[in-house]
Amino acid sequence: MTKKKTTMSTMTKNSGAACLLVAAVFALAAPAMAQKKIIIPEGTAPAREGAPAPMFSPGVMVGDTLYVAGQLGTDPKTRQIPDAFEDEVKNSIESIGNILKAAGMSYSDVVSVTVYLTDMDLFQKMNGVYGTYFTTPRPVRAAVGVAKLATPKGRIEISVIAAKK
Repeated sequence: MTKKKTTMSTMTKNSGAACLLVAAVFALAAPAMAQKKIIIPEGTAPAREGAPAPMFSPGVMVGDTLYVAGQLGTDPKTRQIPDAFEDEVKNSIESIGNILKAAGMSYSDVVSVTVYLTDMDLFQKMNGVYGTYFTTPRPVRAAVGVAKLATPKGRIEISVIAAKK
């Protein structure tokens, strides 16, 4: 009889551990299983009448986290890259702002920024414009030098991750 009690006790402990393991897996997987909501700012349209929609979503909300696709610095009206680099940076960041707003968020909700530059010598100019939008406490950031962007004259693309507080 003592042997049975030990076996039952061991089984109970193993079952409890298995339940805890299953609960932990579900807790960790919950964000991945959360409903995805596509965020498209009002007024967003294809580059020209009749053009196909882009092959990506401007933003995707999963739970309380927003993932914003890389935004080029094209002028929202002309769809052209401005001559002044600072205007290109401003356009990119304001496009991000429009996506944040459509998700009920703001620049202060941004937790991570990735900046892609075709010329790392433009970093200081980018940083000057960037600092007027992202104030303290600032999000984490990476700046990456790249050979090219998806638009031939583009010099900057920025993507962000934001989280509701």
